[in-house]
Amino acid sequence: MAGESVTLIGFWGSPFVLRVKWALELKGIQYQYVEEDLSNKSAMLLQYNPVYKKVPVLVHEGKPLAESLVILEYIDETWKQNPLLPQDPYEKAKARFWSGFVDEKNTCYRVLFVPLVTHSTFLILRVMATFSKGGEEQQKAAQEARENLKTLEGGIEGKRYFGGEKIGFADIAIGWLGYWVQIVEEIVGINLIDKELMAKLDAWFNDFLEHPVIRESMPPRDKLLNHNTAFHKVLTSSST
Repeated sequence: MAGESVTLIGFWGSPFVLRVKWALELKGIQYQYVEEDLSNKSAMLLQYNPVYKKVPVLVHEGKPLAESLVILEYIDETWKQNPLLPQDPYEKAKARFWSGFVDEKNTCYRVLFVPLVTHSTFLILRVMATFSKGGEEQQKAAQEARENLKTLEGGIEGKRYFGGEKIGFADIAIGWLGYWVQIVEEIVGINLIDKELMAKLDAWFNDFLEHPVIRESMPPRDKLLNHNTAFHKVLTSSST
């Protein structure tokens, strides 16, 4: 659909914005990217997402859509080339299941961080805040995270990607975790991905993150590390 108006409103450090970027790039869709200042939200963001007032927002021919998984489905249904969701109903349902699994496991923590941060950073901050407390609570949180990651590994089922032999919907929805988990591990000094017990998951993360389209869209690691380290300091100082 040549000449279409497609705009993505986002924030460089948001994994949920990355989801949308990856989908657009993999499908070869031309779009305009607008960086949002989340500490001083623009009139454009408030106009196009008055309900949640957060990124990402996709604006297609003047019509806005919010929530990354909703946007991914819209992109896949609107632009048919390089489909992300499988055609088989069962495989399609599984892709949606694993995509929702990652977000669902963190939904209950969202409310804790709404006053402080955006949806795009609540996950890593919740993890860092909990792990920084030390002792039994830290170990319990780490074990819970590892169990969830091990469960997630089951979705690969011996395939190269969740989507089979090529990157699909679930890979795009989940793949950011491989990058962000490394950030968490470095900041709080906790190992979450056991490369022996989660060999398939570790290999999938590495394979996914090395895909040219995925790699070129990733935020610089040092910048992301510094950004989240700063948030971590705010959280730990406010809890003392």
